[in-house]
Amino acid sequence: MVATHTEAEIASQPDCWRRAVENVPVDALPRPGERVAVVGCGTSWFIAMAYAALRERAGQGETDAFAASEAPVGRRYDRVLALSRSGTTTEVLKLLGDTGPGTSTTAITADPDTPIMGVAGQVIVLDYADERSVVQTRFATTQLAMLRASLGEDLTQAIADAERAVSAPIAGELVEAEQFSFLGAGWSVGLAQEAALKMREASRSWTEAYPAMEYRHGPISIAGPGRVTWMLGEAPEGLREQVEATGGTFLQSGLDPMAELIMAQRVAVARAFARGLNPDEPLHLTRSVILSP
Repeated sequence: MVATHTEAEIASQPDCWRRAVENVPVDALPRPGERVAVVGCGTSWFIAMAYAALRERAGQGETDAFAASEAPVGRRYDRVLALSRSGTTTEVLKLLGDTGPGTSTTAITADPDTPIMGVAGQVIVLDYADERSVVQTRFATTQLAMLRASLGEDLTQAIADAERAVSAPIAGELVEAEQFSFLGAGWSVGLAQEAALKMREASRSWTEAYPAMEYRHGPISIAGPGRVTWMLGEAPEGLREQVEATGGTFLQSGLDPMAELIMAQRVAVARAFARGLNPDEPLHLTRSVILSP
């Protein structure tokens, strides 16, 4: 059986991460002490959330993450970092074009032949991580691997975890589950949002995502038999027991949260096949959202 583009791109992530951490263009990325806004749309917004939390945790400066359409007008930043796989997303291009001359701009993209090259002050091109699939997988995690490495993180264990994640067996109960709630804490909150998005895009599954400590404040009411609560990272004490008391399934593997995201991507594809869907052709979606003027 020939693998879909999505499957092949998911499986290539460990190699992409290795390449990313070996080639970090430090001069183009936010410098320690800069006040930074990280922007994107869809998947890129969730990766922005993860990087912003990591950069602040590393003590490198105030870092905010925004959906490009919701970035505040007039707030001062030293640098805007824009994430856009396609380099054509309308909201990202507009934001970069409207950024004043006192603010440096950097974009990370997969395609060097797109409009973003002309509106960002500096551009990092990860063309080796580009994708044929509409559903974004390896480009998102590869840029985050590079960004984590730029903060001084050693990703050796994360890459080893990714190798495990691309070949680990997928439990039948995950393919058949009625509902998923993805949870994160700190930087993995963005990854939980991204895991839920992948499940919706590829398999049209009912998924939600929350900060782990917020899950108790209402959302746990939907936990129950046939439903999965999936933690990316370290779970708060007692949460597993609370979920399991409902009859629901609680997942926490101990893998690096980016590697855990790979598992969620693979489950999304498996669920798509089980429903007769093609993960390369998600319903109602295109590779890039380009709005009419």
